[in-house]
Amino acid sequence: MSISMNIKFALTILLSGLALASCSDSTDEIGSSLNSQTDAVNVETASYDVSSESVLADSVLSRNTTGYIGKVKDPETGNYITGDFMAQFFNLEDYHFPEKSAMRGVDENGETVKGLIKADSCEIRLFYAKHYGDSTRTMKLTAYEMSKPMTEDHNYYSNYDPLANGYVRKDGIAQDKVYTLTDYMVAKSTRDTSTYEPYLTIKLNGKYTDADGKEYSNFGTYILEKYYEHPEYFKNAYTFRQNVVPGFYFKHKSGLGNMAYIDASQLNLYYKYADEKDSVLNGITVFWGTEEVLQTTNISNDKSRLASLVADKSCTYLKTPAGIFTELTLPVEKIVSGHENDKIAGASLTIPRINSAVGTSDYAFAIPQTLLMIPVDSVYSFFENKEMYNNRNSYVATYSGMTSTNGYTFNNISGMITAMNAVDVSKRSANWNKVVLIPVTLTTTTSGTSGNYSYYSYYYGTSSSSSSTVVTKVSHDMSLTSTKLVKGTASDSPLKLQVIYSHFK
Repeated sequence: MSISMNIKFALTILLSGLALASCSDSTDEIGSSLNSQTDAVNVETASYDVSSESVLADSVLSRNTTGYIGKVKDPETGNYITGDFMAQFFNLEDYHFPEKSAMRGVDENGETVKGLIKADSCEIRLFYAKHYGDSTRTMKLTAYEMSKPMTEDHNYYSNYDPLANGYVRKDGIAQDKVYTLTDYMVAKSTRDTSTYEPYLTIKLNGKYTDADGKEYSNFGTYILEKYYEHPEYFKNAYTFRQNVVPGFYFKHKSGLGNMAYIDASQLNLYYKYADEKDSVLNGITVFWGTEEVLQTTNISNDKSRLASLVADKSCTYLKTPAGIFTELTLPVEKIVSGHENDKIAGASLTIPRINSAVGTSDYAFAIPQTLLMIPVDSVYSFFENKEMYNNRNSYVATYSGMTSTNGYTFNNISGMITAMNAVDVSKRSANWNKVVLIPVTLTTTTSGTSGNYSYYSYYYGTSSSSSSTVVTKVSHDMSLTSTKLVKGTASDSPLKLQVIYSHFK
């Protein structure tokens, strides 16, 4: 936004307030009234240098609905990034399988036996609408059974490794899966359709021994028998993960060149049962990984490489996941000095980006689309307390690729400056006038959305009549993004904070 545009905006606000304060039933003198009000206001503008530097993110709160699996190399910096994730599964409250007498299982002779509790098969599916890298590269992961559930009352950061911290069952399932993200078992004509969403399938059909030493024909049979022994374990998602399936940890094992963005996971259980006419039917129960249960991503970065980028004085960086943020020092004292009796009506800041040396290559990391600006001392509390940006001491800006901008513009951060200046000098920390720019993703919801489910399996879908869309969650961006920003300096800075002052004559 230009200075002239900011002045017009400020005048509009000021005149609106004055007009409201002097409303009357008479409109005879509106023109002269507005002229006199304009003449009564002084508006001044000034610009101030803003300095910036890169800061190592180390780790970020990992509370996302997307999981990341794979290993890639940043084509611009050479940094290696590995993604692993943990997923829990959700079941409907008081979920019921068919009556035990209705169950049909296939015995070792291939005969279908009445009342035999035995699953035909069991599998985990990991769906990914998006991925980064070469989808033809051969990759390998291991699905580990959790020994206990990770709990909601703990803040798990992106450097938290469930395997190293004892959450993986030592003698439990450790199922390898070799895959390519392009599934050549699916016809190309199907893969090319707009409705196709690829997924990885991890079969759990081998013999399974539970923590008590009891052996089952497969993992699905274990779940079925748990239900008929303890139906109360299926009362809700909490009892299910505490007593039946604590979750799975999906760890990259080998391969380089792509990372899948897992946006949905499901645990599928296939079995047979009979209806009231004794006709044998195929049943399926789906336990979903949803927002109602926990999902965390563990990111491994080349820290030495990131440290060398932070030390680069020619620019600053934004890199995700859990990579580098940019810190700004706002010249609050200079802004206020000599304007103690003025109102800061506007304060805009544009941070231009530097085009990547990789250019528009298919393997260039994406540009961060949304940035959050918050005080440095609020980085951890903001996300841990699930706060929302409020345009007073926290703001968001979206990337503009326009030639004139090619960066991020925070249109009015006057509230931040006012709040910083209000802090008593004796209580100011070393970071009192510093803010950090963090790439984030915004979760939105549209009113009118509803969901419904079937009896023996999830039938998922929504029907809605959109009336309004609101942001409900701000999370760290855990996808692969990277950009360089123009570096600000304490004097003669290319980063200028444009300030508008106003006061009554």
